[in-house]
Amino acid sequence: MKTETIPFTLATLVYALYLIVAGLQTTSPAAPASDNKKPEVIRGLRLNSDEAAPGYVLYARGRMTYLIDREGMVVHTWTGKETSNSVYLLDNGNLLQCAQEPNPPVFKGGGQGGRLQEYSWDGELLWDWKFANEHHLLHHDIQPMPNGNILAIAWEAKSARECIQAGRRIDLTPEAGIWPDMIIEIEPQRPNGGRIVWEWHMWDHLIQNYDSTKANYGTPSEHPELIDINGGTKQPEMDSKELARLKALGYIPNDAKPRDLRSDFLHTNAVDYNADLDQIAISIHNLHEIWIIDHSTTSEQASEHSGGRHNKGGDLLYRWGNPLIYGRSTQDQQMLFGQHDIRWIEKGFPGAGHLTVFNNNAKAPEGVHSAVLELVPPMNADGSYVTPSQGPFGPDQPLWKYEAPDKQSFHSNYISGARRQPNGNTLICAGADGIFFEVTHEGKIVWEFLEPFGEGTPSADSRPNRDSGRNHSVFRATKYPPEHPAFAGRQLKPINPQPAYAKAPPSEK
Repeated sequence: MKTETIPFTLATLVYALYLIVAGLQTTSPAAPASDNKKPEVIRGLRLNSDEAAPGYVLYARGRMTYLIDREGMVVHTWTGKETSNSVYLLDNGNLLQCAQEPNPPVFKGGGQGGRLQEYSWDGELLWDWKFANEHHLLHHDIQPMPNGNILAIAWEAKSARECIQAGRRIDLTPEAGIWPDMIIEIEPQRPNGGRIVWEWHMWDHLIQNYDSTKANYGTPSEHPELIDINGGTKQPEMDSKELARLKALGYIPNDAKPRDLRSDFLHTNAVDYNADLDQIAISIHNLHEIWIIDHSTTSEQASEHSGGRHNKGGDLLYRWGNPLIYGRSTQDQQMLFGQHDIRWIEKGFPGAGHLTVFNNNAKAPEGVHSAVLELVPPMNADGSYVTPSQGPFGPDQPLWKYEAPDKQSFHSNYISGARRQPNGNTLICAGADGIFFEVTHEGKIVWEFLEPFGEGTPSADSRPNRDSGRNHSVFRATKYPPEHPAFAGRQLKPINPQPAYAKAPPSEK
């Protein structure tokens, strides 16, 4: 990603003075490299043009959640009891987060959670609900709903015997079994209770063509509304260096073993809700697909194949990204590669009703890179999705795409996200190295911020340097407009003193 000059404003001067006090350079984003030293990269605000959308960016790192203004100054913080993945600012100014249960049984996977917590604006813990035992565990993401309830993703444990009975291939089945996902809607009952008022289980919507003597036998290509339990491939075991890196980031528990990660065969990493459609979108990382399911069903209907507004029960209404998974394409038609953060664009924003997704590991002749896609699912006049009788779900190509001009300079191989702004820009979080930047529809970068509070060696772009040991990763970043209800009556000024920037280790020789 290229770096442009920050427009000189009073706020910029204040920011520069802060950097000087912190003992950091302000004249150049990267000091010249000598023959034996890596260039130093200054983290924090790198670019702030008038074309950037106004607002405040919210993100979490470990137990800390930060709210920063457009000048890169911290205006508010929350300190949680546990490490968090996704965080949301509610209309009343409270912070909702998916927090990690310190020692859950059974489940030891990336992005694990186990608790939902709500903090007041002033940091008081108002709600702490645990959903973590030997049967299920919250993970990755949550989504507040207009009715005050919360959608959440959870693993549920299935033994190896249950998997084989359901038609799972033996060579794809770890000894400990697998963890299919469920989506639950929780009604908070403060201070530490919660009632599940709706649920959907992936396990209820399976198909397989591996063993005719087992359950769910059929032809996946004839039933794209169902999920092939053998659709994915065997997950390769993670090497020791990569496992150690992810543990250091807090993304995987310290006691996790490579075999544990194989049980998470879907690795669902995002959930979103469209109130007008009464539908739920989820991102299925390991199958390289996004799915949409019907929320207008009852929980009973969600376990079946009929009922709800579109009379499909809990079967998939729509899927996109990797038609090879349901037997309707070749590898050349795969569009998503380990994606994150599926989102509907909000009402009133350019592209309202379309979907955006962060495509982490897109393929190109130049090499693997990241891209942000905007797509428009084909729909019928009655609001249902066009389900082709053969071939993959549309569209053939995204409506809009952001990639770096030199492609490989923008690559975040895990976590990350993107969200459309009211002025038509898109805020992108290259999460692997904690880089937030905002682009116009034409792809011009108009705001850029490098997360500065993590520990370790900084990097010039979002390409992970796996041997550097740095820790600036951010699961997701969200910008809230100045008129958001959470900010009503609140003075959002830079806190004094500002949090200290992390010190980078000495440059390597």
